[in-house]
This record gives sequence, structure tokens and C-alpha cells, in this order.
Amino acid sequence: MVFMVERDAALGRDGLTVGAAAELVGVSVRTLHHWDEVALASPSVRTAAGYRQYTVEDLERLQRIVAYREAGLGLAAVREVLDDAETDAGTTLRRQRAQLAEQIDDLRRLDRRLERMTDAHERGILLSDEDQKNIFGEDWDPRGPQNARNLWGGTDQWAQFAERSAHRTPEQWRVLSDAMSVLQRDLGDAMSAGVAPGSADAEALVERHRELFSNFFTLTREMQVCLGQMFEADPGFAAHYDGIRHGLASWFRQIIDESARMHGIDPDTAVWR
Repeated sequence: MVFMVERDAALGRDGLTVGAAAELVGVSVRTLHHWDEVALASPSVRTAAGYRQYTVEDLERLQRIVAYREAGLGLAAVREVLDDAETDAGTTLRRQRAQLAEQIDDLRRLDRRLERMTDAHERGILLSDEDQKNIFGEDWDPRGPQNARNLWGGTDQWAQFAERSAHRTPEQWRVLSDAMSVLQRDLGDAMSAGVAPGSADAEALVERHRELFSNFFTLTREMQVCLGQMFEADPGFAAHYDGIRHGLASWFRQIIDESARMHGIDPDTAVWR
């Protein structure tokens, strides 16, 4: 009713200009020009001065187009509803609703992925404290991921870690944890057996470590050298490895350094890159 009153008040003796029609139905002049170009809705009269104007019937068609466009129909579907006698508007709208429901489901799935990605960037590991201890062992400190974020949160490596963590299931975490435990046990056994840095057996262990660690973020050989130095120098890491086998932290650093030399990297000048 409001539209009809405003329409009748705005209409002159001949009709409405494109600007006035656009303002009345709530679209841009450019939109009306486009609808005219594609023959969806055109002004049907011309004044004595040669200006094209919209009649009452033209405005009613425009209003119907706007209504269906606001319901999400594309121009082709709108044309069918208005001009094809065999097209049922209800069927078209139901089909539109079904498509919208699919889009809503897609958006909800996207929102859940975004939520997990956001949480992973902020928390590192998307497991409860209890689940972390169940998977990584009773000695695991659930504050570790937050401490890591505080230290390395702005690095590419933290971003990679978070991106992969967002899609990792508890079972996948368990597989990685078990693989790391096996590697650390094998490192201790190799040291006790007298495996020498630079030997084929030592090189195989270094490669296993680099490949396994690259599940968290891409670990280059130079970065591995930096990790080996940290394992030996950091009291927490040193205590962990020496708890597996006394002296393991230093021996592990030595086999990493020797492997780096074999690949043309000077451990004394290695940097995190």
C-alpha cells in the first residue's frame, strides 16, 4: 500500500523518469539501465521531448522484480516467473530455498573450520589437558603449547603448526606421539650401542627425526641443527633426553651436527631458516 501511494504521488501525467523510478523501487539507476539492456524491464512510453518513462504497469513489474531479487532469485529465474506461463512461482521459490539451505550448511561447515583454525593459532593443540596427558604421557605439561606460542607465535613455523593441528584428530596425535617415543628410545639404544656420529646408522636416525618433526612444520637441516643445540642447552629439553639415557642430549646434538656437515652445512653458523 505504501508503495502504491508513493507511486501514484510520484507519477506525472506521462510517467516516471529512470531516476525517479529507481528511487521509488529502491534500486540504482545503473540497475534499471541493466534490466533495460537485458530486456527484463524497460520504460514503455516516450515523452514528446523524447524521454523514456515508466508507466504504472512498468513500476509494478519493477516492484515484482525487486521482490524476487530480494528473495535471492537470479535474473533468469525472475524472468521465468514473470514471463513463462508454465513456471510456477512456488516451485521456483522452493527450489531457491533448497539451494539456500545447502549454502547455509556450507557456511556452517566453514564457520566450524574457521573456529578450529582460530583456536589452533591461539592454543596450538586442540586437546583438553586430560587428553594431552593421556596421549603424550603423564610427564607432559599442557602449558607447553601456550609457552611455545608465546615464544614463536609470530613465526611461519607456528602458523604451519597451527594449520596442521587444526585438522589433526586425537588418534593422529597419538600416532605421532608414539612414533616420537619410539625414535627417542632408538636414539638411546644407538648411543648405548656406540653408534658413531656420521655413521650410516646415525644418519638414518637424524633423517627419521627430521621427517617425523616435519609433521608439525617443515624442518630444514639448518633448523634441525638449531633444534639440536636447543635440546642440549635448554635445561628442560636436556633433562628430558638425559632422562631417556644419560648424555643423550649431547649425543643427539652431535649426530645432527655431523649430518649437517655431510650436507655442506656448518653447524657453528647455522641459523633458523
